[in-house]
Amino acid sequence: MFILDFLCIHPFNDGNGRMSRLLTLLLFYKAGYIVGKYVSMEMLIEKTKETYYEALQASSVGWHEGENSYEPFVKYYLGIMLKTYNEFESRVEHLKYHNLSKPDRIKAVIDNKVGKITKKEIMELCPDISKVTVERTLTDLVKSGYIAKVGAGPSTGYVRI
Repeated sequence: MFILDFLCIHPFNDGNGRMSRLLTLLLFYKAGYIVGKYVSMEMLIEKTKETYYEALQASSVGWHEGENSYEPFVKYYLGIMLKTYNEFESRVEHLKYHNLSKPDRIKAVIDNKVGKITKKEIMELCPDISKVTVERTLTDLVKSGYIAKVGAGPSTGYVRI
């Protein structure tokens, strides 16, 4: 709400947007949300700037009369915070399995998936592992009884037993 008020006041001729994003980081840090030190919230806002401006516009209507609603802008920033934490979690998850062998990383991906997983999904989650290695590992895991193959053709998937 402070940031919306800041933007509506528009105290500077230039740089209000950048200053508002710096102030946002400061406010999040002071509230204990330090994920912005590790993932660029600025980048996430840039990627969604159309939505940012829509939320800003929706929340600033009636601001001068004290009749505006902060809800769209607050919801937008909560979404950005959630995306920031998801990105951070993704980076940490990658580091967690970084020292494993490629077959062990594939096995870890399967272990973290609830339900069926496809070869395509595994390859998307492990882009540095070749298709041959993924296929070989899946075959070995099926033979060992660790996973079961379900379906056929393009819809083939694998589930933990």
